Amino acid sequence: MATSRGKAAVMRYMKDAPEALRERVLRGAARAAGAVVATKAKELSISSEVSDKIKVRTKREDGKIIARVQVLMGNYNLPLWLEYGTDPHFISVSDSQRRGQGIRRINSKVREEGGNASLVIGGNFVGETVFHPGARAHPFLRPALDMEEADAIRAAQAFISARVMPSGITGSDQGDEP
Repeated sequence: MATSRGKAAVMRYMKDAPEALRERVLRGAARAAGAVVATKAKELSISSEVSDKIKVRTKREDGKIIARVQVLMGNYNLPLWLEYGTDPHFISVSDSQRRGQGIRRINSKVREEGGNASLVIGGNFVGETVFHPGARAHPFLRPALDMEEADAIRAAQAFISARVMPSGITGSDQGDEP
């Protein structure tokens, strides 16, 4: 009669394989794909301030591994303004800048100091409101994904191929960018 050994070890391996694949392989593969897209987004951005803040983050949500290419900066509006542009709009003195004063009082103080209005652009007083003609869009995130989709898939596949061996799952996933 034939006998076998190692059944418990094989069963334990088969039970743990899906979790190990998700955390050590698929998350790293998603990160590798995201890195390809992030590199292209950095190239396409017209702002070095934005480019320097493009990062890849991964997370596990509802049983899925999600990779996001994000611009992580304090002024979250700047990347949005670059990606989508802005409509024409009026700019006025912010309430936080007024310190409870009305435009008339601000203009009075400015005139006392030799100026002639309350809004300053490029060191020049321009008036209590100014019309901004809007800014043209300079998309960088979506075009990066569109242009690098195939390379991102190849990077993910290379990551998986380097870690899934007949002997088992090797290596570990890499951490998210700091």
